[in-house]
Amino acid sequence: MPDATDSRGPLDGLLILDLTRVLAGPYATMLLADLGARVIKVEAPGGDDSRAIGPFMAEGDSAYFTSVNRGKESIALDLKSAADLAVLEAMLAKADVVVENFRPGAMERLGLGFEALHQRFPRLIYAAASGFGHSGPESGRPAYDVIVQAMGGVMSITGEEGGAPVRVGTSLGDITAGLFTVIGIEAALLHREKTGRGQKVDVAMLDCQLAILENAIARYQVTGKSPGPLGSRHPSITPFQAFRCADRPIVIAAGNDALWLACCEALGLDAMAADARFASNHSRTEHAAELAAGVEARLTTADAAHWLALLGAAGVPAGPLNTVGEALAMPQVAARNMLVETHSPEGRPLKVAGNPIKMSAHPDPATRPSAARLDADRARLVAEFAGT
Repeated sequence: MPDATDSRGPLDGLLILDLTRVLAGPYATMLLADLGARVIKVEAPGGDDSRAIGPFMAEGDSAYFTSVNRGKESIALDLKSAADLAVLEAMLAKADVVVENFRPGAMERLGLGFEALHQRFPRLIYAAASGFGHSGPESGRPAYDVIVQAMGGVMSITGEEGGAPVRVGTSLGDITAGLFTVIGIEAALLHREKTGRGQKVDVAMLDCQLAILENAIARYQVTGKSPGPLGSRHPSITPFQAFRCADRPIVIAAGNDALWLACCEALGLDAMAADARFASNHSRTEHAAELAAGVEARLTTADAAHWLALLGAAGVPAGPLNTVGEALAMPQVAARNMLVETHSPEGRPLKVAGNPIKMSAHPDPATRPSAARLDADRARLVAEFAGT
């Protein structure tokens, strides 16, 4: 159990102005809220677009919106209105961080770009998450997750060999941008502690896709050939993929020679253990198709649970290929508090993913504050910051 010495999160006392919408920016600010920061969500009068994205709960609230905007206050401001702009500027004067994910140039047209704000609020950290970043020839292009997955190369290595292009099943373009934005903000906060000065954090979704390509870039640089999709298989570690059993697939990841021999012993594959084609990882990878055929021929003679028990006893990394429902039902998920409860703006409970960052000095509550109705906190926030 964590030694919880402080009931507040590690970012308690920080004020974050969240001008973001849909996913990349809201995911970043949700993480900051989970870590204890106060997050004020500044929405356009019509609200964040994701309020209209399903699935919807009984009262019509968006579960999509609720899941990434928990624990934030809401105020609707028309930034083309002088009165509303004055309210925002009053909040900026007290904020530690402002986060936006407009297309580059939008904030400058409102007089709210980094250079203008840095002159007036030198301690303010300005974080921008956009499709292509604030520099380069593609800077002004609009983007959504699937666009950057495609342009960044991720879709080219996802799916079955010879199959149609496949998007990664979660919004990897948005989520990675949100994660890198949080890392940038926290680094900028540390820099401000040392220097007293804020700075701009510029995160591009496309850049983030390149940053997570890892060995695909190394393979291209060495071979000069662009990698393609391999299904569930790893390009340079074998066996490291999904295999069919009699009832359902399992995944086996034997990452070195010792684990491969242990795998063969557990599965009764003595002939494969002695086969020169499979003697080293390099050779196994060169003969991956033959290896997979041999392993799968054995696995399809019994159920997944049978083989997982044998592999587990042998210390071979392996696991079932779970559905989302099966993953959420795992005792390990409950033990790690990775399914927590929040509420829709109308108060309907909703289970959402917990915070994977566990810290010994801070608690990890099983419930999280609800998402706010659009403009729900306007009167209080105007009184607090603008004094009216």
